[in-house]
Amino acid sequence: MRIGVRAHDFGKQPVEDLARKISQMGYDCIQLALSKAIYGMDFSLGKLNPGMAWRIGKTFEKYGIQIAVLGCYINPVHPDKTERRHQIEQFKEHLRFARDFGCGIVATETGSLNGDFSFHPDNHGEKALYDLVESIKEMTEEAERFGVITAIEGVTRYVTHTPERVARVLELIDSNNLQVVFDPVNLISIDNYKNQEDIITRSFELFGDRIVILHAKDFIISEGQTKSVQAGKGMLNYELLFKLLKAYKPDINILMENAKPETMAEGISYLKSKYYD
Repeated sequence: MRIGVRAHDFGKQPVEDLARKISQMGYDCIQLALSKAIYGMDFSLGKLNPGMAWRIGKTFEKYGIQIAVLGCYINPVHPDKTERRHQIEQFKEHLRFARDFGCGIVATETGSLNGDFSFHPDNHGEKALYDLVESIKEMTEEAERFGVITAIEGVTRYVTHTPERVARVLELIDSNNLQVVFDPVNLISIDNYKNQEDIITRSFELFGDRIVILHAKDFIISEGQTKSVQAGKGMLNYELLFKLLKAYKPDINILMENAKPETMAEGISYLKSKYYD
């Protein structure tokens, strides 16, 4: 079992300090969102280059940390087409230099028709789906050219809001360079949480062979809504999740979310206890 964390959950720090602290916590791998995690470097569009990527990648490698995925969480259906274009180009730049980080995956969620990522009722409509497919197809074609992977992550309030919707994007684009970051909690809402086992099972049935990263967190019901919490502090059926994960994707990188440095050790212990039970 390989457990990692989002690097920015430690706060924005110089790369050496960040790598050292993550290693000291006992993590094997990270999701690295450059501008959120690393202090003192300019990651604006046009600035990434092989030397910069090599320096960052080698620093984490020195501390035994794999950069499992570059997080470049853009809005691929942004209503302002100029801004959408800027964000797509930023994602493509991450794809071009991913290998220089020692990484082969760049990931994003699938966005909202509201520029601030808030829910828009038309997110779940057909037009939003085809706008998304147009953007993701372009990004995936860039991934094909550079021998890396574009990964999408489903979220209930965004365009890919169900397992079926994620599967439909995969079908419409039809490229093995398009894969999935699976976060079961992101597909659970107040309306469907009682059917979480069905959501998890259907996800593996529909795209289990395309999952490249698992996000691990948990959920509770608070004030009539689902709320994300650290793994082990909620209602997610980890017994079922890990049973399916071991069957479909043994030894996959598992990245813990919604954890604070002071409680991360507890989260790691919980995940290991469930995985090896």
